[in-house]
Amino acid sequence: MAEIRLWNTRTRSKEVLQPIDPDNVRMYVCGPTVYDRAHMGNARPVIVFDVLYRLLRHVYGPEHVTYVRNFTDVDDKINKRSQESGRPISDITEETIRWYHEDMGKLGVMVPNHEPRATAYIGEMIAMIQGLIADGYAYAKEGHVLFRVREYADYGKLSGRSVDDMIAGARVEVAPYKEDPMDFVLWKPSTDDLPGWESPWGRGRPGWHIECSAMSLALLGESFDIHGGGNDLMFPHHENEIAQSRCAHPEGKFAKIWMHNEMLQVEGKKMSKSLGNFFTVHDVLEQGIPGEVIRFVYLQTHYGKPMDWTAEKARQAQATLRKWRGLVEGIEPSPSPAPEVIAALSDDLNTSGAIAALHKLAGEGDLAGLKASAQLMGLLLDEMGDWVATRFVDSGGLQVGVNAEVASMIDDLVEARTKAKAARDFAEADRIRDGLSAAGIILKDGKEGTVWEFGELVDLQKLEELQ
Repeated sequence: MAEIRLWNTRTRSKEVLQPIDPDNVRMYVCGPTVYDRAHMGNARPVIVFDVLYRLLRHVYGPEHVTYVRNFTDVDDKINKRSQESGRPISDITEETIRWYHEDMGKLGVMVPNHEPRATAYIGEMIAMIQGLIADGYAYAKEGHVLFRVREYADYGKLSGRSVDDMIAGARVEVAPYKEDPMDFVLWKPSTDDLPGWESPWGRGRPGWHIECSAMSLALLGESFDIHGGGNDLMFPHHENEIAQSRCAHPEGKFAKIWMHNEMLQVEGKKMSKSLGNFFTVHDVLEQGIPGEVIRFVYLQTHYGKPMDWTAEKARQAQATLRKWRGLVEGIEPSPSPAPEVIAALSDDLNTSGAIAALHKLAGEGDLAGLKASAQLMGLLLDEMGDWVATRFVDSGGLQVGVNAEVASMIDDLVEARTKAKAARDFAEADRIRDGLSAAGIILKDGKEGTVWEFGELVDLQKLEELQ
């Protein structure tokens, strides 16, 4: 069995994953607030933890992994969208969840074992809050219930900040019902025009943080193995989750390993509507960029580093995937992914290292290994290949297969053209370019060299004549 090592934000070290129960490896990842389409930044943790889910299923067996990713379907942003649009909240959340499933599905993302909605766990949240009040960790005032942050000695350990530093460096809401500026809301009152549930403190709705604590407890227990999300959630959301969960169930450990992915940029800049570089996943898919290509671009950068989405990366990813799909067409995947790919992924999800191993497999002609290894990463899946419409024919128009020798032939011709250009033999360079074009091979010259991809129709005989 492969040894999986993961970076634990809480301990600031890479640790061996030692499941609490190897027969039930449990992971919780914070999901979306469902009021609008998921943007490109939202997609990064979804893809990151989908790869981890696939790896865990491979190592421990699909029946021995439980993955929970929630939907926050009660939130002030949803309320605002409902008021602005005049549409019922339920219509907005149902539509947004449907969009989310459609968009993430096109990125090759597997559906988790459980996708709880916050509104289905209001009773569990109320019960947890009642317990926190009874034990002195929370208090009710003016229809609100708040958590006493200073009652939890380890508050701030995850993000590495003290409570006093947080007060000095952050905009903290000061309200008359708070005993301390850092205390956070567990329950708040609702007016008649807002969603609300009856509670011991009056009609109201839960605070954001209590949702994940209640849902993870109900579905994974007091202790589980991995908690994930973007690093923007580390404070205050994850700090507050830890505090309320550990105080509500001090006998439990809550999450053993905390994992956080870095943020996404677009063409070297922070994604922002004001900069005109804010895109939803749906926007990019509508631009004609396949979901598999989006996924490949994301996996080229380690989850713990900032990722830059660029048009050039998407172009190169599409060329690579088109080439690989041509190679593995009609090939049965090997029984198991290549050991070097498993090793890379087991080393804190080193997806860039795993992709380098995929390139090596393709170069060596291990096409069965390439297909099995790529599929472990959610790539080269049969159901995601509709965007590749290439047909391989001979000059008589009869459809034929393609193999590693064809790709190697094209690589050699592209290299020969590059050498001809360097030698200023432009006639030869043009001959190769025009011949490849006539055969259905598309060349794209860039700063980092020339990449090629299959067109919609590839004539293998013309390729052979070009050599």
